[in-house]
Amino acid sequence: MVSTDKRAAAPSTDDPQASPAKPGGTAKRQLPAFAIIGVLSTLFYLGLYVVARWVVDPQIANLIALAVSAVANTAANRRFTFGITGSEGALKHQLQGAVAFLIGLGLSSGVLALLDYAAPHASKVVEVGGLIVANGLATVVRFLLMKVWVFKG
Repeated sequence: MVSTDKRAAAPSTDDPQASPAKPGGTAKRQLPAFAIIGVLSTLFYLGLYVVARWVVDPQIANLIALAVSAVANTAANRRFTFGITGSEGALKHQLQGAVAFLIGLGLSSGVLALLDYAAPHASKVVEVGGLIVANGLATVVRFLLMKVWVFKG
């Protein structure tokens, strides 16, 4: 009797229910997963920002929202984009992901500072629009860092 269970042919991981994605993999396979995670992470980040913005200034709200969403984003990309399961290397990956976080923080903080300078009474909608642009730029950098450094195959 021939088994049709595709997991049997997949590389072994700590999780027997893991997707057959190989660590590393091709950008063609990784980009759709990265994009979905990116959209969900951005929505999560913006939601956290808007809630935090009710009680703190824009820079602090940005720091809080970005820090929380960056940890979740790195964990999700580790698992679903780059196919890495188990706890081995997770802390190292989070620390490396912190570099992408710092770049994103620099971009988003810069946008908020520019808005404060150029339009000191800008609405929260304008703030969020600026953050979407900054997050888009940071996303490109994040994917490249994760692909070539953090989760290199």
